Amino acid sequence: MKNYYRVMLGKGSKYAVECQKGNFIGVDYEIYQDLTKELPDEWRDFNQKFIPVYQKARPEKTKVAAGIACGALWTVAKGIHQGDIVICPNGSGSYLVGEVNGGYHYDAGEILPHRRSVIWYPNLLKKSDVSEPMKNSMGSIGTVCEITKYTSELEKLINGNAPPKLISTDATVEDTASFEDEGEKVGQQFQTDTGPLDILAISKDKKRLLVLELKKGRASDTVVGQTLRYMSFVQEELAEEGQTVHGVIIAHEDDQKIRRALSMTPNIDFYRYQVSFKLVKA
Repeated sequence: MKNYYRVMLGKGSKYAVECQKGNFIGVDYEIYQDLTKELPDEWRDFNQKFIPVYQKARPEKTKVAAGIACGALWTVAKGIHQGDIVICPNGSGSYLVGEVNGGYHYDAGEILPHRRSVIWYPNLLKKSDVSEPMKNSMGSIGTVCEITKYTSELEKLINGNAPPKLISTDATVEDTASFEDEGEKVGQQFQTDTGPLDILAISKDKKRLLVLELKKGRASDTVVGQTLRYMSFVQEELAEEGQTVHGVIIAHEDDQKIRRALSMTPNIDFYRYQVSFKLVKA
């Protein structure tokens, strides 16, 4: 199965031109060694070994930040397969599109030295042609994110069939893939060994990690167990000494079952969201 990934080519896409000319994608993260023999099949095994390596190079970074960095490095080096498609912002309102056609290689002393070779397509994708949901997903913080769920739309775009623009782009629409606080993104979807949790956030004082699960409709009691699994992973794999882990479930409705379950889990809070609107004649 072909998968699709959004990959950032340096902060602010500053290496997009070099990557396009050199036919590659890559990452850095200040881990300066050839990883050819250091790429296990599971990203969790890679993180266990290289989180300490990353934090040694960047001691100011939290274990959460180190986990995100190492997970992205493993994904680019190992998780993305030959034949997968990468979508890369070029910093000018468009996306480069290419097919990964080679395995991992390390180019010591070069920019983004942990690399994969890519055959770039001749045409760019315009950001203005991308739907709002996919645009939000591709705007998620982090170097790499999987966007395979938008395969149908991506294939149409790549083939030159842009979807109709039913809703105009609005920069004030909240990015559903991340949270911001005073312009600084502080939460994002995070991969665990039992699946991706919706949002992992860290408090400004770095003392609390927050696992958020978002449900569109009624939340069942099964989401409590799901949240607890994610919280256990965060506590075991990411929390540092002195950090606590809490959970929040947000849904449109609850019921007696979930209220019963939550009564025995004081470290998980539940919030119901409400939607209201009114029509104002212009």
